[in-house]
Amino acid sequence: MKIITTTFLAIFSLLPTLMSAEKTRQPLPSPEAIAQLPKDGGKEFNRLIFSQSPYLLQHARNPVNWYPWSEEAFAEAKKQNKPIFLSIGYTTCHWCHVMEHESFEDQEVADKLNAGFICIKVDREERPDIDEVYMTVTQGMTGSGGWPMTIVMTPEKKPFFAGTYFPKEDRGNRAGLMTILDKLTTAWKDRRADIDKSAEQISQQLQSMVGGTPGEELQPSILTTAYQQFEQRYDATNGGFSSAPKFPMSPNLMFLMRHAKRSGDQKALDMVSKTLTEMRKGGVFDQVGLGFHRYSTDPVWLTPHFEKMLYDQALLTMAYLEGYQATGNEAFAQTAREILTYVLRDMTAPDGGFYSAEDADSEGEEGTFYVWTIEEVKKILGEEDGILFAKTYNIKPSGNFKDEASGRFTGTNIPHLTAEIPADQRDKIEALRQKLFAVREKRIHPQKDDKILTDWNGLMIAALARAGQVLDDPSYTAAAKKAAHYVLTTLSDKNGRLLKRSRLGKAGLTAHLEDYAFVVWGLLDLYEASLDPHYLAEAIRLNDLMLKHFKDPKGNGFFMTADDSEQLLVRSKKLYGGAIPSGNAVAVLNLTRLHRMTANDGYEKEAYATLKAFSGEIAKAPSAFPVTLLALDFLFGPSHEIVISGQLDRADTQAMLAALRKPFLPNKVLIFRPEKNPQDIIQLAPYTKTQTPLNSKATAYVCQDFACQLPTTDIKKMLEFLQKK
Repeated sequence: MKIITTTFLAIFSLLPTLMSAEKTRQPLPSPEAIAQLPKDGGKEFNRLIFSQSPYLLQHARNPVNWYPWSEEAFAEAKKQNKPIFLSIGYTTCHWCHVMEHESFEDQEVADKLNAGFICIKVDREERPDIDEVYMTVTQGMTGSGGWPMTIVMTPEKKPFFAGTYFPKEDRGNRAGLMTILDKLTTAWKDRRADIDKSAEQISQQLQSMVGGTPGEELQPSILTTAYQQFEQRYDATNGGFSSAPKFPMSPNLMFLMRHAKRSGDQKALDMVSKTLTEMRKGGVFDQVGLGFHRYSTDPVWLTPHFEKMLYDQALLTMAYLEGYQATGNEAFAQTAREILTYVLRDMTAPDGGFYSAEDADSEGEEGTFYVWTIEEVKKILGEEDGILFAKTYNIKPSGNFKDEASGRFTGTNIPHLTAEIPADQRDKIEALRQKLFAVREKRIHPQKDDKILTDWNGLMIAALARAGQVLDDPSYTAAAKKAAHYVLTTLSDKNGRLLKRSRLGKAGLTAHLEDYAFVVWGLLDLYEASLDPHYLAEAIRLNDLMLKHFKDPKGNGFFMTADDSEQLLVRSKKLYGGAIPSGNAVAVLNLTRLHRMTANDGYEKEAYATLKAFSGEIAKAPSAFPVTLLALDFLFGPSHEIVISGQLDRADTQAMLAALRKPFLPNKVLIFRPEKNPQDIIQLAPYTKTQTPLNSKATAYVCQDFACQLPTTDIKKMLEFLQKK
């Protein structure tokens, strides 16, 4: 297999294309009509027509004889003695659309694939466990990764070839998919022994590439080291921590705010403020429809990759809320409201769950839905108002949006700000924005990925619950409650274990570590927003299920998959999260909070054990693990445990709670102990049994690092306790 490796493994960079990314898709048949199709999908479809994933359904009309990941596919590969061609992507992936249009919709390519391979499609968002295993392979074999991911493997699931996007035909010195398929087919026929040997070696190497790296016990100095690493990468001109592409990376900002509070370093807070401000001004924020796009392709936050992901909205909401608490900047609170306006308007299912994403492409091009010519703006708003809006949002006759392939300006514009809107013009500009938005709604919309993912919903529940507290808006808390109900009913099986996703009310797939960890995160925040002990009880129950089914009994930390789920080549265990936090990092944060809330020492022991499992890699590059840094900051302290005892419907209790929710106090937990009928919370947190109100007044019991102050009914004194170092 050295020839195949040498020939192909260096060609997987993203290639420019002049072809449109997506064609207009025909509507799918009704569920009733689909149920009448033959097992293989019939003449018009392949087996993906029976899937729930919008990504798989996109490929249901391909002439490629796709299978979903299933025992049927692997059995057929063994029966026909064919290798597996595995393609992994996701619904809003631009280059996945390109490769589909160039190759998977092409009969010539399909004929080669169908003749020589059993072809499997996987939605990485539904099966992150499969994606994690084969992404590790792809990165190990090629030095990089991305989507679409292309893997060729034996019927035993052992890979021997890996890459990402391939054009149909050769381009320059880069081989195209047609060439690659011919060579792979020949190698499978003539050099099978070499393939089997190579696949076995790769599978064995994979065993050492997943799992923790234990090291020395981490010390508080690791937080300073992490800050210094962020400081070195910081873009003082534009904010953020890279040149291009530029990702929001909200947990980075959340850590820096904690560092500023811990150290008193104003520069750390300035870095956060600059970044939050520049992101909101840029084209990476949808200035007309609200919400954030995935990332910026340039250093100045102007030109986004236009897809919108639910997890970005959730994490950015948290970052802007904390920015508001830490700085008092009302603009950050307003941005959080704007993100949630978008989510509740466009990304919320009628029964309360949240959809996954919106595509970057519409009408066959990326960004078409979002850009404007100056003529359009003036026609909609009128000459005078159009000029005002164009000046405010930098809309120019020549345009500011470049064609991806040619690099030329298209004459269209991405609205963005280069200066703050004057206070006396804000109402006027907002009215004009709403006019443009109403017109934009009549355009052909990007495809919405309407599957509801358990883990991403957990993040959104947390964001809404925090917004309900910080912004004192019960409508956000109500939305979080509705989503939590959906997760705990529709996205749970009859045994109370979580499922991975639902779509059109139909739930399924085995849940992963992130599903449990993120939902527990959301429920803990929802408890602190609602003070309903039901949510704390559910958080404890799901956390304990996570400990039972995901914990590594030998090396500590948590596997990505449950002990009774499908066994892949390896059982992955990781700390690095990338765009989405890792389950292990969030689990450590949850365990820390649960220990403080319940006084169950076992939770803190598990938190430290998990950190120990990864301490070697954390020590090497601490800034690569920002959510872990949040947990470490909490564990190292100072931290606070606060019990408010009183009657929830009384003004003195509400005033005390409001005072706790305004300042930036990230390392605190809050328990409410009702004066009447406290048995539910006492059962969850037994230490609250004796924490009764003083003289029937709302009373605060404040402890710092396990040392408790005298109870007080004075809000000012309560806050003084919380400011002590």
